[in-house]
Amino acid sequence: MIGYVTLGTNDLDKARAYYDALLGELGAKRLMELEENGFTLYGVDLTTPSIAITRPFNGEAAQPGNGNMIALQMQEREQVDRFYQKGLALGGTDEGEPGVRGDDGPIAFYAAYFRDPEGNKLCAFRLGPA
Repeated sequence: MIGYVTLGTNDLDKARAYYDALLGELGAKRLMELEENGFTLYGVDLTTPSIAITRPFNGEAAQPGNGNMIALQMQEREQVDRFYQKGLALGGTDEGEPGVRGDDGPIAFYAAYFRDPEGNKLCAFRLGPA
C-alpha cells in the first residue's frame, strides 16, 4: 500500500551521505535522483516501499514533523541494535535505546528510536520473540 515516504532536507549532500550509509545496511541503494529539487529515492528495488529525501518544493526550510516517524522492520533483534548504532554513529541522536516495549512473548515489540542529523525520527523494530 505504501509506495514511498519522503523526508525533507536542508543539506542534500549531507543527507545523501547519511542515507547512503544507513540504508545501505539494509541492502538499499539510490534508485532515482532528480537534480532539480534533489529528490533521491532509496530502496532495494522499484517494486517495494522506499524512502526519499528532497529539498522542499516550496523553497522553504525543511522541518521534521511533530509526530511523524518512519518505522523500518528488521528480521532480528540484533539487526535492530546494529541499525540503531549505525544511525547514531553517522550523526543521529538517540530517541529511545533498543528494547522490548510492552510484554516479551510471541508478539513482542522490540524497537529502537533515533533522529537523523536534521531531526527526522526513525524507528527500527522487530515483531515477535527473541
